[in-house]
Amino acid sequence: MIKIAVAGCTGYAGGELLRLLAVRDDVEIGALTAKSSAGTMLGQHHQHLTTLLEREVLDTTAENLAGHDVVFLALPHGASAEVAATLGDDTVVVDAGADFRLESAADWAHFYGTPHAGTWPYGLPELPGQRERLASTRCIAVPGCFPTTITLALAPALQAGLVDGHDVVAVAPTGPSGAGKALKPHLLGAELMGSASAYGVGGVHRHVPEILQNFRKLGAAAPSISFTPVLVPMSRGILATVTAPLTSPLSTRDAREAYAAAWEGEPFVRLLPEGLWPQTQSVLGSNYVHVQVAVDEQAGRLVAVAALDNLTKGTAGGAIQSMNLALGLPETLGLTTMGVAP
Repeated sequence: MIKIAVAGCTGYAGGELLRLLAVRDDVEIGALTAKSSAGTMLGQHHQHLTTLLEREVLDTTAENLAGHDVVFLALPHGASAEVAATLGDDTVVVDAGADFRLESAADWAHFYGTPHAGTWPYGLPELPGQRERLASTRCIAVPGCFPTTITLALAPALQAGLVDGHDVVAVAPTGPSGAGKALKPHLLGAELMGSASAYGVGGVHRHVPEILQNFRKLGAAAPSISFTPVLVPMSRGILATVTAPLTSPLSTRDAREAYAAAWEGEPFVRLLPEGLWPQTQSVLGSNYVHVQVAVDEQAGRLVAVAALDNLTKGTAGGAIQSMNLALGLPETLGLTTMGVAP
């Protein structure tokens, strides 16, 4: 049995981790911890987790997190490093926050405004060589949900040299669950329902350096991106439309062949049949990413569209996928490719 603790269990990411872990017969769910919610029952925060409703939420301390094989950190950005430092070297630590994602200390300081905690192996197995890195690590940095979506949308084109990563434009509608449970006026139902609004416009979103970091790992020498997230009235999901100038004239058929070759055999990325375009409802609750690609010949640009569930493949599912690799388990264990629709 793998004994697992979840720090930050009362938030959306923590709840999704527990939803996926609770049905596994090889897992023992140990300490469930939080800060402001310590002393409450988990059922007060996640009524859907029926087998865990009466579990007490403990304080996030080194003592409560000790003695586990795996500790998931579903904490606010900047909080993971201090907690991780208290855990033993024999513990697999999976950080769902941003603390250890970036390799550049300068990028971290610019976008987060605090000292850089360091860099851990990146939990996106679909990147070249990443499965081998994850299989030999005890520390995992879970990617951001937007970087996962946008990276997997464009990865085959970058690897095949169809685009060079320059002048990429990405627009990505998403649900408010990616912002967490903290009360914010623009996330209230009365503000969100019946409306769509852009935010983080003009290159200021914190996921920009992470996306560019991934593009460089895929072969882009000098990548650039204009990224605009859009808040829409759905609880969860991301639909990213990513375009980039072609390096040479190309047909949609050729682009699809490159994508089919790149994603062949990947357990959680699916190039949809021609004529079908990704939709968020089709990946709801699954660890799947649906991708489609076309060539806009008039504009000379590749157009790739990807959809995923920001709480599953975008956070908790991707974290468990990477944990499986670190523990030497089948990568797909406990994860599904079937969404829930409608």
